[in-house]
Amino acid sequence: MTAVLRIRMSFAKALAGLLATVALLSGLPLRVSAQASENRVGAIAAALENHQFGRALALLDSALQESPNDSQLWAMQGAAYAAEHKSKEALVSFHQALQISPEYLPALQGAAQIEYDAGNAAAIPLIQHVLRLRPEDRTGQAMLAVLEYRRGDCGAAVVHFQKVGRLLDSQLSALHAYGICLVRLKQLGRAVAVFQQALALRPNDTEERRLLAAVQLMAHEPKEALVTLRQLLNPGDAATLDLAASAYEDADDTAQAVTTLQKAIVADPNNVNLYLDFAHLCYAHNSFQVGVNAVSDGIDLQPNAAPLYLARGVLYVQLGQYDKAEADFDKAYELDPRQSLSSAALAVAAAQESDFDRALTRVQSKLKRKSADPLLLYLQADLLLQKGARPGSPEFQLAMRSAKRAVALNPKLAEARGVLAKLDLQLGQYNDAIEQCRKALTDDPKNQAAMYHLIQALRKVGKNEEIPELLKRLAKLREQAAREEGQRNRYKLVEEQSREQ
Repeated sequence: MTAVLRIRMSFAKALAGLLATVALLSGLPLRVSAQASENRVGAIAAALENHQFGRALALLDSALQESPNDSQLWAMQGAAYAAEHKSKEALVSFHQALQISPEYLPALQGAAQIEYDAGNAAAIPLIQHVLRLRPEDRTGQAMLAVLEYRRGDCGAAVVHFQKVGRLLDSQLSALHAYGICLVRLKQLGRAVAVFQQALALRPNDTEERRLLAAVQLMAHEPKEALVTLRQLLNPGDAATLDLAASAYEDADDTAQAVTTLQKAIVADPNNVNLYLDFAHLCYAHNSFQVGVNAVSDGIDLQPNAAPLYLARGVLYVQLGQYDKAEADFDKAYELDPRQSLSSAALAVAAAQESDFDRALTRVQSKLKRKSADPLLLYLQADLLLQKGARPGSPEFQLAMRSAKRAVALNPKLAEARGVLAKLDLQLGQYNDAIEQCRKALTDDPKNQAAMYHLIQALRKVGKNEEIPELLKRLAKLREQAAREEGQRNRYKLVEEQSREQ
């Protein structure tokens, strides 16, 4: 978002003059008369206006010794330092001016600009102060909006963006920030209008066009999205074809959606997500065997892609081919054991950039302070399993103790029961695993890990009569998760493409 940071306070256009005369406080350029140049302020202002910043600083040193309580002189010193890119010194000078005159606008603007350029939240109260003095200052509103966006407060950001008016029309990155905030707030109709403004700035930009189309799809405007994408559609552009396929499907043109998605797969045959989209399309329209065939082609090209096995397993369930479905689910979990991790454990690991050692260290550090925290105990057990703890090892024993204690402390913590069931499975204690899975599913019927482990345990003890129904439930949960993931990916596309522009 570096382009956003180009928004400048109006004082920067005529830095020296703004500080030298009251006239410039309203934005008028400085004209230092011959008489004024003979006085102290006039000489300093002339040096600033002529970009003689070293001379200005020298004059200011002596002037401030004589008048240390002159806020104008301190602000002029801040301006000189800022012009020489000495932001730290400039900030000190501006704040010194504000200690003397808290309402002195040039000092407020100068300090705000430095903090804003650095991306610091400290700019916010300064800009708010400026706006109390000059509520019509649209540049200040734009700067405040961007800062609120950067710290994730989209509600506040949108309020300020709304007050900016036409100032944003030429600010692409600021438009992106505004649009993203509207998307996050689910104000999708307004977001479409903002991204249309952005596209108007770059009508030939492919990414801008895709970005608008993605937001139009979120706003349930598939026909408008297709119009937006029309000039981009070509056989070799898999990303655009995939987006267009979603638009065709949302517009109830399934035949064209299938054709377009097939073209995307031809253009990028190693793209796992395209096969997943095709599988979802086939699931939605009861074309299960067609989906199996397509996903199998993807597996031939990407044999280690766990999501493809999960997708095919879901389709096999719909065909009643439960043995094949189980085999695919088993293969998916074998390829990616994280499929059995809870969302909480995955969040901890993701925060540590998929470094499970570091994630475990973090959890154990917290356990030293909160040894009876069931969530932390469960996370410790889950992460130890993820690191490969084997039966009989100290790590496995610690995982078992942690999971059991987590369940004892909070019997409703379904995810802890799921981990305990997995530990029981590894020990061959299948009936115990079944009990834990059933209790976990009672508390959380959507717990996929518990359902999968229940299927495993039932198979081990020969109780196969329940398995087909459980596979159907698991397949339904997987398909629902896939749809939700697709929606999240669309939001992710908007955010990522906006950041790249």
